[in-house]
Amino acid sequence: MIIVGLVVAVVALAAFASMAGKLSGVQDNDIASWLPGDAESTEVIERTSELASDDESPAIVAFVRDSGITAADVVAARDALLELLDFDKNVVSAISPAALALDPAAQQTLATASADGISDDLVAKLTSEDGTALQLIVTYKIDDTAGFEELPDAIDEMRDIVESHSSGGLQGYVGGPLAFGADQATAFAGIDGILLLAALGVVIVMLLLTYRSPFLWLIPLFCGILSVGAAEGVVYLLAKYADLTVNGQSAGILAVLVLGAGIDYALLLVARYREELRNFEHRIDAMSHALRRAAPAIVASGLTVVIGLLCLSFAQMNSTAGLGPVTAAGIVVALLVMLIVLPLLLVIFGRWVFWPFVPRFGDVKAEGSGLWGRVGTQVAKRPRTVWVTTTVLLGLACVGMTQLNSGVLANADTFTKEQPSIVADEVIAQHFPAGEGSPLQVVANASEAVAVSKALDTIEGLEPGSSTPTDNPAEGTAGVAKDGIVYFERTLTTASDTEDAYDTVERARDVVHAIDGADAQVGGISAISLDIREASSADNQLIIPLILLVVLLVLGVLLRSIMAPLILLGTVVLSFGAALGISAVVFQQVFDFAGTDTSFPLFAFVFLVALGIDYNIFLMTRVREESIKVGTRRGALIGLAATGGVITSAGLVLAGTFSALATLPIVFLAQLGFVVALGVLLDTIIVRSVLVTALTLDVGRWMWWPSHLWRTDGSHHVADPDHPADPVDELHAEAAPEHKA
Repeated sequence: MIIVGLVVAVVALAAFASMAGKLSGVQDNDIASWLPGDAESTEVIERTSELASDDESPAIVAFVRDSGITAADVVAARDALLELLDFDKNVVSAISPAALALDPAAQQTLATASADGISDDLVAKLTSEDGTALQLIVTYKIDDTAGFEELPDAIDEMRDIVESHSSGGLQGYVGGPLAFGADQATAFAGIDGILLLAALGVVIVMLLLTYRSPFLWLIPLFCGILSVGAAEGVVYLLAKYADLTVNGQSAGILAVLVLGAGIDYALLLVARYREELRNFEHRIDAMSHALRRAAPAIVASGLTVVIGLLCLSFAQMNSTAGLGPVTAAGIVVALLVMLIVLPLLLVIFGRWVFWPFVPRFGDVKAEGSGLWGRVGTQVAKRPRTVWVTTTVLLGLACVGMTQLNSGVLANADTFTKEQPSIVADEVIAQHFPAGEGSPLQVVANASEAVAVSKALDTIEGLEPGSSTPTDNPAEGTAGVAKDGIVYFERTLTTASDTEDAYDTVERARDVVHAIDGADAQVGGISAISLDIREASSADNQLIIPLILLVVLLVLGVLLRSIMAPLILLGTVVLSFGAALGISAVVFQQVFDFAGTDTSFPLFAFVFLVALGIDYNIFLMTRVREESIKVGTRRGALIGLAATGGVITSAGLVLAGTFSALATLPIVFLAQLGFVVALGVLLDTIIVRSVLVTALTLDVGRWMWWPSHLWRTDGSHHVADPDHPADPVDELHAEAAPEHKA
């Protein structure tokens, strides 16, 4: 019967896992899928959908000769332009902005003449002000089916063409938004494969170190891999049929989170099963009692993570809001696998799978003999001194948060390694207007088009545009009009990813919003970055308190107490602050990162608090269980000795899996992996095992106020014959706390 149940469960999960490979096909990596849903920049994209394609992106090509552009260089650039126009069916246009401004005769000369037929005057008109660079702009339509995955190949072909026309000191570069997008696509290309392999490598090593068995580690690992595959299959179905938004970032985090959290749940269950094998002769009975004792903590832990992640659904940022349901679905799958498939496998394989450390029926494990038993003994001698000292040290670490430079990162600061597009953009910015490839986008009612255009001409930070009175509003703004709506662009005088550009966006919005009847809005790359920063700040203020409330309520229900949840929540916040503070210092002083993304604090908080609360639940449910038998202070020591090892192992696994994010050259993911890994280690080694234990010893029975356990503190409990109180080392029992509640 057990084997039949296992087969049914594995076949069902394998069916979902078989669809995991299709997940990339339903990912939505369009820019609108990342933006705040009601932001002005998002509305500009929607209003101009029929006037300007939001799936078209420019690449900027520059030819540079330090000694000055020659007539031969002009011919080389012209020939490159012709090749770029025809190399791919998705090329919408390829132009030389300077050539468009020439009179018809000069344009004809440029189109047909050899180097000997191009005058010095024509060369001067086509080059930058310093005379050392030529510029071309290639507009590319991103295919609906292939999406961003096609960009690296397209940009590589463009670079090959440019390089083939660069010789004798003439240097060619390909930059702009399209090239930047291609570098991002290349970086994210490894998120499904390399990232998962790195995480699996860490998990395998940690399981081998934890179990020191040649066989046992294979069972949790199989369940972990099955969880990831089934979770990706479930998310694929939700994306395809329930309109769930999935992008490359959420898909990568899904795999890491499911693997790490799932192995954590497996470690807890296996540890409790090993204990019960000493109490029961038959392994089915042992597993039955292990599930009865450990499953409530595992389920409570998983549901806390699920609810915490679902809080992200309230975010203004579409990318953040979509991450919540994606990862929550993954945690649910991990819970089911670890509570159904894992127990069945352990029972089927029997005790021998623990070899060479096989738990025998009737064996007694002396409490206090392990590492965490000895730690508890030392903490019990002066618990108040321990928790006060630990709190002060963690508080000092929180001070480092003042160095957290959170904002919209410049393009050059979003990668951990130098990228070709960034090098190209830096060169292009030295010779041409920095904002030329990422203009300000303006949409307005056609009746007020010229008025809006003239108003923009007065704004510092924008290049003047066409503001000519005409019967055709599009002609009067050098834009396009349809159905009473006009769309046009303005070039920024500064790079689009700078504070000066964001200030220009705010000035432009203030001006055009004041024009009666215009219903004008300002969008574009700079406006998008500004809206992201403002939305992320609002998300932090809403979601962080919401998650804290969720955690407080879950702990209250689980522990049937008011005091314990409040104390534990305080330790969670302290742990998060310390991890963020230390990380901020390391980011600046060691890794030399320019700052953190606007959404980084929220993501760090969600994962550290939602996952960190797991260890609170693992520890305190066991402490409560033991407190009913022997009282709170002895229960705290027994609980630490029993769970300290598995909590530490779980923390090391989770820290290792998240550190795998550093294998991708994306600053945001590298920072997220670092802060979660650090925070989890602080949680498992210091906060849960030392600080919480010391607080429990000092507060005593008041931890359970106002429940029945607060009044009895185990004094009226009738022992469970199947689970007599575990023997406690005399030093545990007699260690005198400094304070008795």
